[in-house]
Amino acid sequence: MMELRHLRYFAALAEQLNFTRAAETVHVTQSTLSHQIKQLETEIGQRLFDRIGKRIVITEAGEQFLGKVKLALAEIDDGLRAVRGTAQQLSGSLRIGVTHTFNVSLLPSCIEIFFSKHPSVRVTVHEQNAESVARGIEMQTFDIGIAYRPHSAAAISFEPLCNDEMALVVSPNHPLAGRKRIRMVELHRQNLVLSTKDTTTRELLDGWFRSVGAEPVVVVEMNPISPVLSLVRRMDICAIISRQALTDVTDLRVVPIENPTPLRTPGILWNRAQEPTAVAKSFAVVMRNAVMGTQMASHRPGHVEIQRLIGTADRPERALRSM
Repeated sequence: MMELRHLRYFAALAEQLNFTRAAETVHVTQSTLSHQIKQLETEIGQRLFDRIGKRIVITEAGEQFLGKVKLALAEIDDGLRAVRGTAQQLSGSLRIGVTHTFNVSLLPSCIEIFFSKHPSVRVTVHEQNAESVARGIEMQTFDIGIAYRPHSAAAISFEPLCNDEMALVVSPNHPLAGRKRIRMVELHRQNLVLSTKDTTTRELLDGWFRSVGAEPVVVVEMNPISPVLSLVRRMDICAIISRQALTDVTDLRVVPIENPTPLRTPGILWNRAQEPTAVAKSFAVVMRNAVMGTQMASHRPGHVEIQRLIGTADRPERALRSM
């Protein structure tokens, strides 16, 4: 069976064209090298070298094989360097583009975990809407983006992380505060505060309302979540907000919505043409582990309960065992 050492021995002999020097390069005896090369040729079914007197020459098959082997070994060596580097403290900078929803609890938690391992890295966070985050990734203004899936961006690679449920939020005195759940159609003619019409979230919500024939009364249009929650506290009004943005909210009532349940898919945005830095890759691992630790154990199969993310983000190995 072909193994990595066979490829390294073959590359060394192809470079030296001398068994003695090649054996010294890979730190084996000449007889071991010769035996391993014969094993490789048998495995491939082609002669890779010809022996002409005392000279060694590479065959045509060997030349064709050599180009691929060099590329493969280069990739493997790069991978090994990257893996070994993760055990060391990283330095440098990290530019993050993130939407407000994921800058409430998810991102701060992940930054805390990341800094505990790599305190020398300087992180810059830019909170923007999803379209601006995607544009920043395209323009290479950000090293990594955290947002919902962009509509269309050929230059962006989107890595889904989970399903993010949106829920109804009301004050404790609101008539709907005692409900365990509510159907989307029941929000017909209810006073709501929703995001502005130029946002993807509003576009999706309007579509969900149309699908059930509901027409809520949009009293206020507002995007920042903190002022929206302040209005809910002060007025007899409802809001529909991502559960991720509600992790620290304890004085309001959160009512799950069903038929349909409004779900969105957040993820990591990468620039297709830009190789992620070691710092960005390491931070992405923290993000993935955080989300992987939150698979829901509730009544809705397959849903990821993001609001429990913070409690398990720093214990990915335990979360993996429970999945």
